Amino acid sequence: MTILITGANRGIGLALAQFEAGQGNDVIATTRGEIPQKITGIYWEKLDVTQSDSHKALASRLKGRPLTRLICNAGVLLDRNETLESGYAADLWAQSFAVNVTGVFMTIQTLLPNILAGHGKIAIISSQMGSTTRAPGGSYIYRASKSAALNLGRNLASDLKPKGIPVGIYHPGWVKTDMGGSGADISVEESAKGLSARLNALSLETTGCFECWDGRPHAF
Repeated sequence: MTILITGANRGIGLALAQFEAGQGNDVIATTRGEIPQKITGIYWEKLDVTQSDSHKALASRLKGRPLTRLICNAGVLLDRNETLESGYAADLWAQSFAVNVTGVFMTIQTLLPNILAGHGKIAIISSQMGSTTRAPGGSYIYRASKSAALNLGRNLASDLKPKGIPVGIYHPGWVKTDMGGSGADISVEESAKGLSARLNALSLETTGCFECWDGRPHAF
């Protein structure tokens, strides 16, 4: 299989890239920053998911190359310490949605010819924080952006089903990363292994699903 993973220079994305490469798959990993040091089995590409020119350049470089898996993992959490009274500035909303929502759509739109050629599958890494039935307050920007990513995935699943492309939306767990913190529940390796299994199990019958990394269905 040939798998492309966005935002793979650290955290869950890097763990996914390493896990899939370890399974003998060809892995294309993207980063918007410096290319990490060479890792066996991983081919690095530059991609800023918020920039249309960056997408066009990637599409040109990958033209004609079938993809069997696309994992939209790139994401940001910028409003962790904001307050309702004086925080959540407009630029934080714009930056967050540019990466977490528009970036996901542009990535799928850009690489759709490759996915169609590879009869592939698409995974969108959302979060339980995007669930409208789980609303404890706070982190308004991140929650709203992940809810939008969930909605985006559900609608893409409807449009791509006739084309034979299933789309799954996944909560990766509370993971020990820079974003999740050291007190989180699971390691990046556990999350990556679970997410890989979810994507392998995804089919046209389950397209549009919202699941946890361990296979439990999550409420929308």
